[in-house]
Order: sequence, then structure tokens, then C-alpha cells
Amino acid sequence: MNRIVIFSGTTEGRMLAQTLSENGIHCIVFVATEYGESVMPEMDGVTVHKGRMDLEKMQKFIAQSEVAAVVDATHPFATAVSENIRESLKNTEIPYIRLQRETSDIALNKDTIQENHSDVILCSDTTECADFLNFTDGNILLTTGSKDLATYSQKEALKDRLFVRVLPGLESISLCEQNGICGKQIIAMQGPFSLEMNRALIRQFHIRYLVTKESGRTGGFLEKIKAAGAEGITACVIGNPEKQNSGDSFAQVCRKISEITGKTIKNHIFLIGIGMGNAQTLTMEAAEKIREADYIFGAKRLLRTTKNEQAVRYPYYLAADIVPELDRLSGCGVKVVILFSGDTGFYSGCGKLYETLKGRSDSSVRIYPGISSVSYFAALTGYSYQDAAVLSIHGHGVETEWIGNLTETIRFSKKTFLLMSGKEDVQKLGRLLQKYHLQNCKVLAGFQLSYPQEKVLALTPEACEHVEETGLYICLILNPDAEKKAVTCGMRDEEFLRDKVPMTKEEIRALSICKLHLQEDSVCYDIGSGTGSIAIEIAKRSGQIQVYAIEKKPLALELIQKNIEKFALPNIQVIAGEAPDCLKTEERSEHPTHAFIGGSSGRLKEILDVLYKKNHAMRIVINCISLETISELTLLKTDSRITDLEIIQVQVSRAKTIGDYHLMQGENPIYICSFDFTGEVS
Repeated sequence: MNRIVIFSGTTEGRMLAQTLSENGIHCIVFVATEYGESVMPEMDGVTVHKGRMDLEKMQKFIAQSEVAAVVDATHPFATAVSENIRESLKNTEIPYIRLQRETSDIALNKDTIQENHSDVILCSDTTECADFLNFTDGNILLTTGSKDLATYSQKEALKDRLFVRVLPGLESISLCEQNGICGKQIIAMQGPFSLEMNRALIRQFHIRYLVTKESGRTGGFLEKIKAAGAEGITACVIGNPEKQNSGDSFAQVCRKISEITGKTIKNHIFLIGIGMGNAQTLTMEAAEKIREADYIFGAKRLLRTTKNEQAVRYPYYLAADIVPELDRLSGCGVKVVILFSGDTGFYSGCGKLYETLKGRSDSSVRIYPGISSVSYFAALTGYSYQDAAVLSIHGHGVETEWIGNLTETIRFSKKTFLLMSGKEDVQKLGRLLQKYHLQNCKVLAGFQLSYPQEKVLALTPEACEHVEETGLYICLILNPDAEKKAVTCGMRDEEFLRDKVPMTKEEIRALSICKLHLQEDSVCYDIGSGTGSIAIEIAKRSGQIQVYAIEKKPLALELIQKNIEKFALPNIQVIAGEAPDCLKTEERSEHPTHAFIGGSSGRLKEILDVLYKKNHAMRIVINCISLETISELTLLKTDSRITDLEIIQVQVSRAKTIGDYHLMQGENPIYICSFDFTGEVS
């Protein structure tokens, strides 16, 4: 079996072995020391060999093994080892791939030095650095490892001032002792080291000079430079002996290996919710993925919250912009983070993008949620949300299509958490609560949660209208008068304002509405609405149902509006006019799913023709009492557009008290006709 050989001496070498293992590509990894072996986790398809190899051993191994390619992932300062690897491959056809550490150009860029630290000494090599330090005073922190220690320790003026940070391995400790460095002068620790850790060591050992190699991102170079600057000490930087662009980036190496082996090396895509926007509310796992990312996508506001100066950043959050960039990165084995505000599972663009990306064969995709504002606000106010309703109008506003569902939810819930955008949404909420008889509600408004300006406002519906501070809000609406929702239809006739307008009686209403087979998001026409009793009962079934009450008589229109206001049902819209004329205009863009016809004025066929054009699969229920309308029902049997036709006759009798007796008094018989359009274009 031809394997990839990796000469590893850096974090990148270990990362490459792990990436190849995850993608089913076998490799052999050579490490020089016991410590190097110990930090290599056990991985499928990865064989680790410990021990230093000279040119002869390398040549012998190459000659005796089946090798597909050799990757030189040694430290950029291990120039002799790299030369031996290249020499061992001469007179072979085995590809040599140099994995070049992405070193920062801070040490070579004067402008960048001034931005990060004004006191930097640039040295070409270890000897030059030791010579400079020989004529200084103060303690020295060496962060360059143990191999070059002799250069410093042989100078008597430096030996006692040295504090050496080395790997916690036997070889490193032995080298320190051999060079007369012992006891508290040895700081045996494994990186990476944060800015805070570097600063702590500088203060602990009263360091005046910090020595570092230009070791790049994974070597913690920037953290050391910034720590020196923050503590006001001098940084001595030994320049990278490798020329820039003399090797391949991690992504380029993965792509080359993919071409050599014929196996796809997958990218890792992480969809990360950053919650409310404050980086302190990121989960530790999400923060780690952001730190490790090679590429980060997200809106500019979100990119500003992340701490990863080395990642390539794109201010994109739409799939149309992100997917082409992912296509360009295919097969690179890189880590990609895509940021989302809010909760990734609640009205987030994360779900849509996940559906777009999850089928990609060149990537693995995983979602990491942040702390949601609902969870945070519940904890802040002391109210649980396991028994609360949770809605969002963020990015939508309190628009017509949301009002019905929102008011219904508030009316029937003791607690409603509502995500919103700015102050305008809070003001609209206040007006809505007042308009739809919910004035007794108390509103807790969370402003700029997790930010320094964070506060909680206790508001009445009236006070909501006067909120003026600009920023992000979430509200908790407490309704002490929350109603219990009826699970059956059947409002009493006495509940409606009626005057002299005819009204479908409650038993007929209940049966007719049942025959409509409504769903929670139906769009229903109530044609010949009268008092609006049918429209009212339908609208009360669900705030997501949209009802259009169609009526031509002025007195009836006035009554419909009064009944809508009485029952506070914003999901009913009144259309004044005679059907079907008022439904034919282009402005009537609604897409009805159901229609109840309580009055047709002798134009039933015309009405059905218009309804069929609007929806070939509509559900229709017709009530008729006059002989003229009943005669029209017989024509429906021959209409090819109609299926599942059912006609029933109902007569309701009510007991009437006369003296000591109860006599049944019959109402007019009603024909209830129900059917579906076939769904086919005739």
C-alpha cells in the first residue's frame, strides 16, 4: 500500500495526519522525540515512528517502502532536516511537498511593528540575538526551545538571567541541565500560550527581554509580541530562515494529496450561532471552532465580535455568496465557520443554509448553537419558559400576517416571549395590545442584552408607545387574564351584535364550519357574510387563519366591523362589494384555500367560476334556504370540476316554554352542500 509520509515537527504536521486519517488516507508520521510521539493522538490509518533520522536512514526507508508522496512538515528553523529530506528523494519520482508554516510578517514589516509593539529587535539568527543580549541587563525569557540553548548559556553574562520555556519532555529537560539551566529557570510547558499566559509569565519572573522565533500563527508568535508590548518590555525576534512562498499552505498540501491519492479531503463547515452578539455569551465549544477556523463568513457586525486574526474573513451571510467560495475551497481540508446572530434553531437563516450544504460530498457540516436571548432573558427576569409561548417578529415587524397569530398567542398565554428588532416594534406592540383589548398585560422589555447598556424595562401597553432608546429588544408579555382556548366551535348566537341583519344560527354554523375541513393556516372566503358570525367563528379557531368577509349591504358591513372589534380578531379583513365582481380585480392577490357561501344573490355559478380560477383545489361549503338556490345545487352534479359532492338537509327545532309545557318550535330547513374542486385545470 502506497502511503503518505509526513516528517512532522510542527502542529501543522499533527493536524495534517489527523485530516488524512479522517478522510481514510493512510500515512506514516516521523517524529524526532519521545515528546513528539506522546502528543500524537492514536488515529486510524496513522503509524508513528520516533527517532531522529539522518540522510542515510531516510534514503534506506524510502528505498524499502511504498511511498506515494513525502510531506515535509518540519519546523521552518529545522533547515538541515529539510535539506536531508529533499536529498533522500533525489533519483526517485516520489513527490516532495513542503508544508510551509503560515508565519506572520510582523518581524519584517515596520508599520505592523509599530501597531503591535514599538520596541522590537530584529535578529537574523540565534548568535546575533545572543550577542545583543550580552550587553543588556535584566531577566530574559527564551521561548525558542532547547536546541539553541547552548548559544545563550555559554555566555556567562546571560546564564543566570535566563528563564527558558521548553516542552515538558525528557530530552528538553536534559538539554537544559546540560547547559547549566536548572530549577526555577526551567518552565516546562506545552503550548499554545494565550496573551494572558505570556503576560503572567513576564510578570512572574520579572522579564525584561522576550526572545522568540518568527514562528507564525500556530507557534503563538502574535500572542508573544503583544504580551511584550502590553508589559512594556523588549521583544527579540529571530527571523524565519525560509523564504516566503517557498512551500505550500495547508490547503494546497491537502489538494495535492487528494490529487495523488484520488481521495476527497473534506472541509469542515461549522454553522455557529453567536447568540446576542456579545462574545462572552458564546459557548466554549463555539469559541474554540472560531479560533481554529481558516475561513470565517458572516455579516460585518458579527465578524467584529470574533477573535481570530489569522482567518480569512468574508462579509457574506447569504448562500448565494457563500457557496461559490466553498466550491473554490473544495478538497482543501480547511475549517470554515459561518456566523449567525440569534438562536440557530429559531427563525434563523442557519436552517436554510444547513439544508443547502448538508448534501455536499466534499464537506462535513455541523451546527453549534449560541446562548439564545430567550434563555438569557428568562434567567435575567426569573421567569421560566418551559410553559411559555415563544414568537419572533425580528426582521418582520408587527405586520398584518403576523398580527392574528401574535394576538391569539398573547390572549391564550400567561407568558409570551417575543423577539423583536428595534424600538419601533415595541411601540407597535403597545398599540396592538391596546387595540385588541389586552390592556391588562404587563410587558418586560430587555434592552441590549449582554451588552454594557443592558437593562430591563417594566412597561404598560401605553408606556410601550413611548420607548425611545435605539437598540435591540426582546419582550416578555405577562397576561394575568389569559383565556382558555375552546377546542370546539359553537359560539352562542347571543354573543354577536346582530341588529336586523340575517345570521346563520349556531347549530348550522357549527356543522357548516366542520364541513369546511379547515387547517390552522387556511385562507377562507366568507361570501355573503351578513353579521360576520361565520367569519368570527373561523377566525377564532386559529390566529394563523386568514378570513375575508365579503358583503355588499352597508348595514351588514357596519355590523361585521363591530363584531370584529368586539372579539378583537385582526385576522379578518372585510371586502365591501358583491361577489364575484369584487373578487375579480387584480388587487385581490390572496390565494384562498376554502370558501363558505352563505348568500349568492342568484350568481352561484359565476362565483364558483371565479373561485375555481383562484384555486383549482379549493374546499367549498354552501348554505341555502331558498328554492331558487336549492335548484342551482342540482347542477353541481354535472360539473366536472367538482368531486366528493355531499348535500345534506338540516332542520333544527328548539323547545319553547308555553305555560307549564315545552313545545318544540322548528326553524327553517337548511341545505348544506360541501365539495372539493378536483385540482385539475378544466
